[in-house]
Amino acid sequence: MTTAEIYQKLEPIIKTYLPEDVNASEIKRDSDLTKQLNINSAHLVDIVLDIEDAFDVEFKNEDMEKLRTVDDTIAIIKKKITK
Repeated sequence: MTTAEIYQKLEPIIKTYLPEDVNASEIKRDSDLTKQLNINSAHLVDIVLDIEDAFDVEFKNEDMEKLRTVDDTIAIIKKKITK
């Protein structure tokens, strides 16, 4: 799966958890999930659960600690699906 394909599948998951004051067009690959997109920690957990289902992967605590940007998330997913 390419980076673009992962992003295409990941973007709608992230959109689901955006607060009302953040426009979906603000999602960029270098967007910080908590600082720029204002996603709270509870929703980050929901995003991870949705990612696990969508990509058939399992996130560990150390993976969650590395989730800062959309690109970070893509890199973790890519690493897990290519194992």
